[in-house]
Amino acid sequence: MESLLAAIRKACSASTWSRGVELARSDAVMLQERGKSELEFRVATKGGMVAPIVTLFPDDDEWSCECNFPEDACPHVAAAAIAWQQDQAGGKPLTQADAPKAPGRIAYRFETRGESLALRRVIVHEGGEWAFDGTLAMVAQGKLRGPKFVAAPADLRFEKHVGTFMAQVLPKAGLARLFETLSDATDVTLDGTAVRLGPPSSGLRVLVRGEGDRVFAQLERDPEVTMVFKNGAIRRGDRLHPVGGHGLPEGEFNELRRGKWFDAEGMATLAGDLVPRWKRTLPIENVSESVPQARALKPRIAISTARDGDALSLLGTVVYGDPAVARVDGDRLTSLREGDVPLRNLRLEKILVERMREELGLEPGVRRSLSPGEAVAWNQRFLGGEGYAVEGRAHHDFVLRGEVVPRLGEGPREGELAFELELDDGDAGGSGGGPRGRAEPGAVVAAWRRGEELVPLVDGGFARLPLEFLARHGERVAALLRAREAARDDALPTWATADLAALCEALERPAPPQWQHLRGLFEGFEGLGEPVLPADVTASLRDYQRRGVAWLSFLQDAKMGGLLADDMGLGKTLQTLCAIRGRTLVVAPTSVLPNWAAEIARFRPALRVCSYHGPGRELGRDADVTLTSFALLRLDRELLTRQSWDTVVIDEAQAIKNPDSQVARAAFELQARVRFALTGTPVENRLEDLWSQFHFANPGLLGGRSEFLERYARPIGSGDASATAALRERIRPFVLRRLKREVARELPPRTDLVLHCELRDEERAVYDAVRAATREDIAARLGAGGEVMAMLEALLRLRQAACDSALVPGQRSDGPPSSKLERLLDTLATLREAGSKALVFSQWTSLLDRVEPLLAEQGVPYLRLDGSTSDRGAVVERFQADDGPPVLLISLRAGGTGLNLTAADHVFLLDPWWNPAVEDQAADRAHRIGQDKPVFVHRLVARNTVEEGILALQLRKRELAAAALEGGTPATAITRDELLALLD
Repeated sequence: MESLLAAIRKACSASTWSRGVELARSDAVMLQERGKSELEFRVATKGGMVAPIVTLFPDDDEWSCECNFPEDACPHVAAAAIAWQQDQAGGKPLTQADAPKAPGRIAYRFETRGESLALRRVIVHEGGEWAFDGTLAMVAQGKLRGPKFVAAPADLRFEKHVGTFMAQVLPKAGLARLFETLSDATDVTLDGTAVRLGPPSSGLRVLVRGEGDRVFAQLERDPEVTMVFKNGAIRRGDRLHPVGGHGLPEGEFNELRRGKWFDAEGMATLAGDLVPRWKRTLPIENVSESVPQARALKPRIAISTARDGDALSLLGTVVYGDPAVARVDGDRLTSLREGDVPLRNLRLEKILVERMREELGLEPGVRRSLSPGEAVAWNQRFLGGEGYAVEGRAHHDFVLRGEVVPRLGEGPREGELAFELELDDGDAGGSGGGPRGRAEPGAVVAAWRRGEELVPLVDGGFARLPLEFLARHGERVAALLRAREAARDDALPTWATADLAALCEALERPAPPQWQHLRGLFEGFEGLGEPVLPADVTASLRDYQRRGVAWLSFLQDAKMGGLLADDMGLGKTLQTLCAIRGRTLVVAPTSVLPNWAAEIARFRPALRVCSYHGPGRELGRDADVTLTSFALLRLDRELLTRQSWDTVVIDEAQAIKNPDSQVARAAFELQARVRFALTGTPVENRLEDLWSQFHFANPGLLGGRSEFLERYARPIGSGDASATAALRERIRPFVLRRLKREVARELPPRTDLVLHCELRDEERAVYDAVRAATREDIAARLGAGGEVMAMLEALLRLRQAACDSALVPGQRSDGPPSSKLERLLDTLATLREAGSKALVFSQWTSLLDRVEPLLAEQGVPYLRLDGSTSDRGAVVERFQADDGPPVLLISLRAGGTGLNLTAADHVFLLDPWWNPAVEDQAADRAHRIGQDKPVFVHRLVARNTVEEGILALQLRKRELAAAALEGGTPATAITRDELLALLD
């Protein structure tokens, strides 16, 4: 357990681990089930509507959770591991899964409480004073009993302003307004003495005194003030006043309360601004002779310029005198020459500030950055203007020298693919005279992408961008620059050859020598030729498989990576085994590793295999193929990324779809000549899945992640067909995808069916209750700016209620089977009579737990395969046998990949999942090469529930993948309104 806990801790970010600790401490973890090799927990989250199931596999240092957390380990996993470790250590056991009297008057009793002012409201009547806490309305409605009274206008104003009032220390905020409402109240006392309430008063004066070459200014209490309350009131004679009326800005007031020293630098502000202004509202006492006398000077505008990269930085200020003796810095006057202090003229300062804004486009004291084009225009328009002067020489750099002319240098060098683009200013000075300038290609691309029209030249000045050339070839130039930056000695990766060849053609230069050999790959896979299979290959390859091997081999020879995205069941493993060369690393899910070992033994028996797995794992130095899991790639990242491999293969490459995950980052760091990614579902939820896999196979091909999102993912998500076509063209040479319906025509047909179920009344009541709570939760999350895909996970309880009410916390688990399970049992009974075999998938093992006893009651033999299954191969072998049981229950996570279950001809999906690719992976356990019977895929869907909306969402996701890989119409992203509509 210690090893598992350490692995989870390593996989968590600091904030995720901290959240897990909080959950464990708050008793949110409950032990659901303890199996031979796994532990199952429920972790309650805030509000109790979502309690994800966490499964820990201590022997394998692996884990799973129902939530869709973006990191490798989520807070629920961390909480479960921490709680279990505490339980085992004996520290904190885990919990297992209520004659008429004259009317009175209202009086106001102010009291001193400590250093604060408090107020009680009372009713004065014949019998004395009665504490009045509440409202006039409560008395009128008989909700508050007390002596009768007559309310005065001041009482009504107080009620309207304050509302329900209880005796309390008065808050500082709103004290002036409260005093104003009671200004004509007739019975007001302070500590038993009658007082009147007056308007706001500062009760202060400013004392200015000198000490040496410094001056100290401080607000002090007016001698007539006899009491000061912390919450903002003063007593002055027989009056109470709210503190105020000092006429000073809040910050300045607070400073003067503490007292403020002014040195020589601040003397200008004190003498020229503060003292004259204070005199308007406050008495000034004992003004020090150290304060200089201010004199009248005229303010003016001053502008300074500076170079900031390719931009011109401007700073406009208002100064006094010429030359300047003081500068206006907001509310502060900064002296620039000792002894000269101007008397501030706020009216003229305001006029100059408005002129600076309107004429020059500058905010005083705020630097403005101008693009090259803006800077050139600014120079031409404003230099030499009246009433201001420009200081500095940076603006002289922003002169126009002509237009950039692109051309390739003398490369590429013999035997090496290189890129040397020169961009010259073809018309120095704009007049044809003087030496040519030169622009850096990177600067040209950067300026073009910023939407600018000018680019800086290396030796000074700016030139116009070749916008027409960049519109046609800018992205290609950018790709070549990225490739060169990532390479050594300016050598380009081979995948960049097509970009360089196109650029050579555009600039009328010969194509690189390698292009003649590679162009077949980039121009439709023509001329790849027949593959030369290794001598030890024992398989007989189909035509499409031979073509796949030829493609992989071509990439091997060219030192390029690729994405083999054939449909599930078309033999991606076999094709890869026929193409790998040298020392090879294969990374795959743990459940798929035995399949790789079996395929190698069967089809490439001469290969030496090292299974890098288990507690005593070691790398076999003389092994041709090393097999390991994603979990170990994450855990042993340092060791595996330190090795030099000839070929690296990532199987089920959707596992690295999240580029921020630790396993994806480890995959990116693997050192290899060639990298191959294998997956039948290259796009599951979003196009960023595709970027991550290509960043592994051919780093740089699709640019940086943010660039990919901006150029491809977001436009395609909005239905941009041109962006879809551009992405498809970019990746086409490096992705090979064949569908079963296209290349495996001998496969029997697959039929997809929807089995609708009607919820019973009691099931509908539970569903509607969960829906109401879920809708409120979803609306709150969307209002807080939550991402749509994250919101989908919040529908967990609603989806479970559509399957079986017993899955919802608080519902009975000993009731009758749900409508959906009854439909399943009826259909299985019919299929059994016909001699068919069936796979029953669910993402929730708790739902499979509900199916098991029902099958047993009907005497239906069955097997089960989930994360707790220790010998998966034995289960598969037993089911595949002719005399094997007719039903196999499988969890979607444990059995969705890597299994050959062609004995089944019916597949049941109990709970529709957001991602159709995951469902297809499950269905293709039966519909794959080797199947000789038609396959029927049944989706059980409860009518008038969220499950019907999920079917529509699945169609959207299929369109997204097809658009990127197969040329379909791009799908738009699901909207927030559509998400809320799922709850209707």
